[in-house]
Amino acid sequence: MKKVLATILIIILFIGCGNKKDIQSPSAKEYTSLKVTYTENSNSDSYIITAKRDILCLMTSYPDYIKDIEKNNNCIYIVMKSKEKILYDDKKKKSHDEKILNADIQDMMEQIYPLNTENKIMREDFDPGRARCYSFFKAIYGNSKSEIEKNLILVKTPFGRFNFNKNNNAALYFENALKEIGNISFKNKNIRRNVIPLSGTFNYRNIAGTNNLSAHSFGIAVDLSVNKNDYWKWASRQDGQKRLESYPKEIVSIFEKNNFIWGGKWGHFDIMHYEYRPEIIFKAKYFSEKIDNNLAWYGSIPLEMQGIRNYIEIIDRAFSN
Repeated sequence: MKKVLATILIIILFIGCGNKKDIQSPSAKEYTSLKVTYTENSNSDSYIITAKRDILCLMTSYPDYIKDIEKNNNCIYIVMKSKEKILYDDKKKKSHDEKILNADIQDMMEQIYPLNTENKIMREDFDPGRARCYSFFKAIYGNSKSEIEKNLILVKTPFGRFNFNKNNNAALYFENALKEIGNISFKNKNIRRNVIPLSGTFNYRNIAGTNNLSAHSFGIAVDLSVNKNDYWKWASRQDGQKRLESYPKEIVSIFEKNNFIWGGKWGHFDIMHYEYRPEIIFKAKYFSEKIDNNLAWYGSIPLEMQGIRNYIEIIDRAFSN
């Protein structure tokens, strides 16, 4: 009888482990609705590979601001050139809303932004890039209103002059995006009415109903022409869907090409909103597929890309400790 019970128990445990593996390794087709957390086992291969990839995205996207990576007592830190150390993963179990309100680096990078999707409202718990690690943002763009304002420059565009943060080339890519949109907007009424008038860039304020700064507070976001169905708090999901269906894909494509993410690809949709997030776009380009154990952890990233070999070496060295 004991042998029978033991056999049954082994079968149950085997089935349970199989189910957990399925959850942690979704197919590539499912990545746009991904909500997977590997923090329960920080020693798992999947967790370590994901952490390495996230950090590589950051180092490649913010080359002038990240100095090194440290790993102490199973905790991973991003070492900024300002000497500040930012924890990659606080190992706390969080709901989706808690991740938005109190994001660490792992929370910020967890959901993969979909570069190639139809214009459909995403599921409510899918907001890639909406979570922001504020200690990281402050280290890049300014730790206070006065510091941020010192980093703003007035950018001349076909639609007017706007303040934008110059750090990490944010203002440059903003200018490039609006110049390209300007070139096509005057021949396309639909594009023009979805851009003009721009609703603003820098605005030092908290997100409504929270104590968290808006991306506009850092001078790295722009709201284009406002429509009553642009924002999830203003409109139903049905009305938001209708709005998406008529929205010009050319605008989205140009901004994404210039390292901006679009709030129209959030479940909590914000269709007028674009935000400079090179790390999110980089991960979407190179790490949107599930982990392939037949490849190196950095996948198919071109090793001739500037700085990549050095970043890989730094990351591998940190994780070997």
